[in-house]
Amino acid sequence: MSSPSPSRSAGSPLTQSLKARDNSTAMAAATQHIIKDVGEIHSRLLDHRPFIQGETRYFIKEFEEKRGHREMSFLGNFNNSISETKENTLTECSDLMQDQLASILKTLESANHAIHRLQHREQEQLKDSVTKKGTENEKLRTHWEIFMKEQEQKRLAVDEEHRKAVLRLKEQYNEMGKDLSKIALL
Repeated sequence: MSSPSPSRSAGSPLTQSLKARDNSTAMAAATQHIIKDVGEIHSRLLDHRPFIQGETRYFIKEFEEKRGHREMSFLGNFNNSISETKENTLTECSDLMQDQLASILKTLESANHAIHRLQHREQEQLKDSVTKKGTENEKLRTHWEIFMKEQEQKRLAVDEEHRKAVLRLKEQYNEMGKDLSKIALL
């Protein structure tokens, strides 16, 4: 048997370096392919610049080309009307409001004064009615006491009459009892 040549042997340094070189070239190619795929995925999922550029072109086309300067003229007219309102109408409204507020303030002050007078009168009337009620209550209390004394006297009189009637009835029944006992003895 012949011995294998050093160039053909699996463990020779030359073949190992060739295999390592082939592996590193394949790895580099695979890495470049992976990087390219990751870049495409990134641009599709995360890079919105192409979409935004398309929307911007559409917006510009829609508002500048199709509509012309209608919005600009509308905004200019609107600005003119606001300026006119600010200069003329606002000052007129402010002056009118100041005049009306002054007259309303005078009316409110006179109403407030009238209310204070009415409140003062009502408080005085309340004080007078309280004192009148106090004197009336005293009169009622004295009348009540007199009435209660009269009722007590009447009650005592009725009680006395009742006591006398009870005594008379007792005496009458005692006599009737005696008469019955006499009749029963006969």
